Amino acid sequence: MKNLFYGIICCLIFAACDKTIPRPPAIPVDLSESNLLPLPVSMSVDSSSFAMDSLTSIFLEGDEAALMPVAAYLQSVLKPATGYDFLIKKKEEMPAYGNIILSLNTQNDTLGQEGYDMKITEDDINISANTAVGIFYGIQTLRQLLPLDIEKKTKQDVKWLVGTGTIRDFPNYEWRGAMLDVSRHFFEVAEVKKVIDYLAAYKMNRFHIHLADDQGWRIEIKSWPNLTAHGGKTEVGGGVGGFFTQEQYSEIVKYADDRFITVIPEIDMPGHVNAALSSYPVLNCNGKATKMRTDMRVGYSSLCIEKDTTYAFIRDVIGEVAALTTGKYFHIGGDEAQATKKKDYIYFIEKVQKIVADNDKIMMGWDDITAAKLNEGTIAQHWEKEKNARQAMAQNLKIVMSPAKKAYLDMKYDKESKHGLRWAGLIPVDTGYIWNPATYIDGIGKENILGVEAPLWAETISNLDEAEYLLFPRLPGYAEMNWTQDTLRTWDDYRVRLSKEKAKWDIWGVDYFPSKKLDKETWKD
Repeated sequence: MKNLFYGIICCLIFAACDKTIPRPPAIPVDLSESNLLPLPVSMSVDSSSFAMDSLTSIFLEGDEAALMPVAAYLQSVLKPATGYDFLIKKKEEMPAYGNIILSLNTQNDTLGQEGYDMKITEDDINISANTAVGIFYGIQTLRQLLPLDIEKKTKQDVKWLVGTGTIRDFPNYEWRGAMLDVSRHFFEVAEVKKVIDYLAAYKMNRFHIHLADDQGWRIEIKSWPNLTAHGGKTEVGGGVGGFFTQEQYSEIVKYADDRFITVIPEIDMPGHVNAALSSYPVLNCNGKATKMRTDMRVGYSSLCIEKDTTYAFIRDVIGEVAALTTGKYFHIGGDEAQATKKKDYIYFIEKVQKIVADNDKIMMGWDDITAAKLNEGTIAQHWEKEKNARQAMAQNLKIVMSPAKKAYLDMKYDKESKHGLRWAGLIPVDTGYIWNPATYIDGIGKENILGVEAPLWAETISNLDEAEYLLFPRLPGYAEMNWTQDTLRTWDDYRVRLSKEKAKWDIWGVDYFPSKKLDKETWKD
């Protein structure tokens, strides 16, 4: 009897480990009830389910060197809440069922560089794409298909089921971004990483970081150390300020790169430079240092356009920051330069664009820069005046759409909002969603537009909680506008899906604005 007992136990253990035996009956799950945001291009539903368990592994098919980092990322997403190991293996080792397959064997022109196909059966989840970035975006969708508890950081007692069916998905625009101003108020590395995580979760791929302005210089420049030693010590309202060392900035860039997000550094010039002028008197035409400013005024500062020292300074700054930046873009600002004469402004922009090119970067600027003659490939970021956007189009430049009246995340939601400004108007969550960048300005169509970027200026916010208040619930709308095909976007449908995101944000610990535009029943405390 003792031998028989041990024999039964061994058989049970072998059966648990051997997935060549028939799998248990599947539990019906409706894939269409998953809360997907952004909405994918197409979906078909089979009304069964795939069940993850402790033996589920991640199998790689295709270029293993490209797949390994995204497989490790998927492992890090799934492991905390499930408690499962999700071992990463070659596809040849795959058992009969219970598998997650990441495949780069696809050569599908429809998917492009960032699209993916997902096929979910009772046996497997297969995410296939042309590139690793497509697999990464498929993983973000898989996160949304699983029970919401997958977002928790401790082990949960949950059946990890995914509805069966197929999903095809690819983006509407190539540029899907947001900007964070760390100059008016400084944000620590951990806070910046959190913002990058939010962008990644909603398939955004550009992170524009505003590193220098009148109130503070936030990036170490080794050849001009007083920029941070002096110019980094304050912020709006008179706080202590701060800055990133070059090592910390590189850490941010790598963190973004690992999530397929391109960092675009901005050093604003020739205006918005009081922190630099206060740090180095030689940059002023009169050779005298200005006082540091902690107010919110704009338009009063300018580099000295005629001095050779100015361009030596710019070459050093752009050179050091460009060397730390893996992305191909460098943003020179160029807005609100009222203190610079127009003739000098044009001369300056045309001279600086050569310096950017000499550092193997593509120049980008607020669309004020279109007053100058710009090189092919330069990117204009539209924020206020339509005539500037048209000047960009006349020079055959691509445009990133960031109209202040629709896309500025620092605008208040309503009159009662505790953070934000209102010079461009109130932007409730529906106003931020119900517009089409391809029809926003007459004569500027989709072929002229790279995508939408939502800037978050930091005059009224000083920490991550306050930033989240202005980011959520609006940020996902800009993500969907950029990703989801125009014909699939409606406010009524989006409002329902966005309302359901509250439960996820509660898990993430997001300090969101309680918008009255969303479903009252879903959003009640």
